[in-house]
Amino acid sequence: MPLLTGLMPRFARERPFEGLAVAACLHITAETAVLVRLLRVGGATVSLAASNPLSTQDDIAAALAVRYGIAVFARAGVDRNGYYRHIELALADSPEGPDLVIDDGGDLVNTLHTRAAALLGNVRGGCESTTTGVIRLRRMAAEGALAFPVIAANDTAVKRMVDNTCGTGQSVIDGILRATNTLLAGKTVVVAGFGPSGRGVAERARGFGAQVIVTETDPVRALDASLRGFRVLPMAEAAPVGEVFVTATGSVDVIGEAHIAVMRDGAILANAGHFDVEIDVRALAGFATMIHRDVRPHVDAYDLGDGRTLLLLAEGRVVNLVAAEGHPPEVMDLAFGIEALALAWLAASTASTAGTVGTGKLAPGVHEVPADIDAEAARLVLATMGTSIDAPTPAQLSYRESWRIGS
Repeated sequence: MPLLTGLMPRFARERPFEGLAVAACLHITAETAVLVRLLRVGGATVSLAASNPLSTQDDIAAALAVRYGIAVFARAGVDRNGYYRHIELALADSPEGPDLVIDDGGDLVNTLHTRAAALLGNVRGGCESTTTGVIRLRRMAAEGALAFPVIAANDTAVKRMVDNTCGTGQSVIDGILRATNTLLAGKTVVVAGFGPSGRGVAERARGFGAQVIVTETDPVRALDASLRGFRVLPMAEAAPVGEVFVTATGSVDVIGEAHIAVMRDGAILANAGHFDVEIDVRALAGFATMIHRDVRPHVDAYDLGDGRTLLLLAEGRVVNLVAAEGHPPEVMDLAFGIEALALAWLAASTASTAGTVGTGKLAPGVHEVPADIDAEAARLVLATMGTSIDAPTPAQLSYRESWRIGS
């Protein structure tokens, strides 16, 4: 992870998080460990909870705790109550609560506002790294419920291109293939949602020779999918013909009872969205007369009593992190690099004045990553790849900045 390791000397020198407590809720993987170590080098004390129990790597959690002194509250496979208890413990690790937060999906910020509201007064701001989380934060902000500024680290052009489209596209297909060993060539793959992640999945599935159908609720994204050569249908029409289904919407019940009722025997259901709500697993279980767990690792077979069997991957949780290893390190290097630079900018932008907390420039709400941080991350990654680009000439800069110069 050359970007994060390249930032180590700079953060060690500048100490952007000196004296600050950072609470994070992230997938606990080797890539996340590098980000946490960078925050420590930058002066932060860090507490860490898992954003998905099925993606937690216990050896990584142990190494962070034992070797690096990170307060880690996570265990692979913990139940829902334990999951939220770990988040609460991470938030309470600092006596006054965290100064900064990093979230992956919005559960930490939600818990902070609902179950640990007494700690809100100390929080200067945070970063959110997923589409699902940003959607939830914008809803909170619209209702006036969000108590501090949060940077939408997910929403930069570079992050969407590398993380969502390239990373999710590759890792979701990887997870499906590892779990099922199915041949995608010639199969009909239905991708629900054509945002940056869904587009990546659809493009990679087509690259494997699949016939890809896209379902959407957004007319602009549906038009985009159609103009890129994908067949666009409502889910009700796609359900009877699909053989592999992938949800990537950030919404709920994208595949519901009516769709399950008409799916063909042997259909594979996978979720690429952050939470396990996109496929109505309760409805699927209600149809089933028998559930065979782990017929292959991370594959449950649901016998529906009418001769059909549907295969659910990763219990309906995010398939690329449960059945595979998530994004490749190069992807997370850039995504976490943007997040680290944005968090450092946030720490400076919300610096206390006159002895009070949180009186900096940013108001509560969702804020974009400054464009120069996105560009800086791209430049640093290009440098690690040995790639150089042109610089605009003075004449080009003058032409770009002046409205008086005609054609």
